[in-house]
Amino acid sequence: MAAVTMRLPAVRAPLDSSAPRGSEKHLVAPGDTITTDTGYMRGHGTYVEDDKLIASVAGVVERVNKLVCVRALKARYNGEIGDIVVGRITEVQQKRWKVETNSRLDSVLLLSSINLPGGELRRKSAEDELAMRDYLQEGDLISAEVQSIFSDGAVSLHTRSLKYGKLAQGVLVQVSPSLVKRQKTHFHDLPCGASVILGNNGFIWIYPTPEQKDDEAGGYTTNLEPVPLSDREVISRLRNCIMALVTHKMMLFDTSILYCYEASLPHQIKDILKPEVTEEIVLEARQRLLDSQG
Repeated sequence: MAAVTMRLPAVRAPLDSSAPRGSEKHLVAPGDTITTDTGYMRGHGTYVEDDKLIASVAGVVERVNKLVCVRALKARYNGEIGDIVVGRITEVQQKRWKVETNSRLDSVLLLSSINLPGGELRRKSAEDELAMRDYLQEGDLISAEVQSIFSDGAVSLHTRSLKYGKLAQGVLVQVSPSLVKRQKTHFHDLPCGASVILGNNGFIWIYPTPEQKDDEAGGYTTNLEPVPLSDREVISRLRNCIMALVTHKMMLFDTSILYCYEASLPHQIKDILKPEVTEEIVLEARQRLLDSQG
């Protein structure tokens, strides 16, 4: 008979953010007046009424010189050129694929915006168009970069680098895009033996670190070899650590994930998501981050 874990309700103390003074965010709700100064420019998430700048969404006020905008706390992904995204192919169309990237509209990957298998560079022919489903088909996961934004807000992607391409043998974690910290690189090989792709769109891919990067990087061939149990355990632990950080609304980047992973090592993988264990390892990871910044 399988063991059953039972728990009684308990009042848990709120986490101490330990944030330095002066770093508090200016939070607003829809209808709140941001400023009555007419010298400011209206940005996203705001509107003007009776010479007052008012928030139209709930979020954090951001000021860049005279431009004021409100960044929503929870929203769909808004693409920016150069973003790294992880997406899922939803449809194969004429000379293009439709990709789900957690945004309002499906993203587009044009046939002309991919590298052919083997990195061959040439004009795409009618034969390539007929073979599109051999490269990518419905349900495939890919990593890509945002190439441009269409006038309606839809995102155009490209995979013209060997570090992008079809993804296989890993775990997909979906989080809020606002929790993924923007960095110079979103591809990280962690010292624990696994790698992560932190998509700006909130899709995170965790996979075993490849031994031969030059041979298998990017492209459209998938490795179907069985993944060793040790690698699967590392991936499962990383996945649970990311969910623990998301539960406490901590920003996701390579250092925060690694600190949380190291703090979770004394615990079983399945116990990481228990509230008291989650709180313990997140507090330890947060303290290490504060110490490293101080």
